[in-house]
Amino acid sequence: MLGSGEKLAMVVAVLVVLVVMGSGVEGREPTLHRVGGGKNTWAPNVNFTDWSSHEHFHVGDWLYFGFDKTQYNVLEVNKTSYDKCIDTGFITNVTRGGRDVFNLTEAKPYYFISGRGYCFNGMKLAVNVTVTLPPPSPDPPKKGGSPCSVGDASRRTILLSLLAAAFLFCS
Repeated sequence: MLGSGEKLAMVVAVLVVLVVMGSGVEGREPTLHRVGGGKNTWAPNVNFTDWSSHEHFHVGDWLYFGFDKTQYNVLEVNKTSYDKCIDTGFITNVTRGGRDVFNLTEAKPYYFISGRGYCFNGMKLAVNVTVTLPPPSPDPPKKGGSPCSVGDASRRTILLSLLAAAFLFCS
């Protein structure tokens, strides 16, 4: 028979396992998006609208702008400034050294342009950032379908059963 200290240790160990295994929400790692698709593609004559339409931007992701800082810059602007290529009154000057990153911290549209007139040559980018949703739960078993395997059973149910068995065994 186990002493009270050993019982407590077993209960704590089982609870830790429950928390670790039962919390099972899988997250996603942030993605580094190379703007334009390459190492130094923040430049005129790149179709940033087409590029961004093939990307999925989530909160926590990063944008990488690679460019010649002596010619171009990166400015975060509002929608009006984006539409009209206005490079004054910007929100943030992202430009630091020509290999610059910007963290997408909120679920919202972001707008970027290059000043000095280059916005009129297509150096503008709009991205819509969304929140990453947890993966959908599996569909319930279909009537008349194959029986569930142990892998399909709820981890919480199994672990709670083990916890109950531990209490019965230890008391």
